[in-house]
Amino acid sequence: MQKLLILGGLALVVAGLCWPMLSRLGLGRLPGDISIQGENGGFYFPIMTCIVVSVVLSLIFWLAGRF
Repeated sequence: MQKLLILGGLALVVAGLCWPMLSRLGLGRLPGDISIQGENGGFYFPIMTCIVVSVVLSLIFWLAGRF
């Protein structure tokens, strides 16, 4: 459990440092993300972005568990 928490913290630090480069990937604007705009406001749910991030994190944690 300690290794998992340390790896998770390191991943967050690396993602924070690389944020300018990560924002160019287009996460949050993928096809399949739901965006509804109305006169008085809007609704946005990035469902495909959530799926992609979930798959990537699952792969990272699976690989971390093997070591």
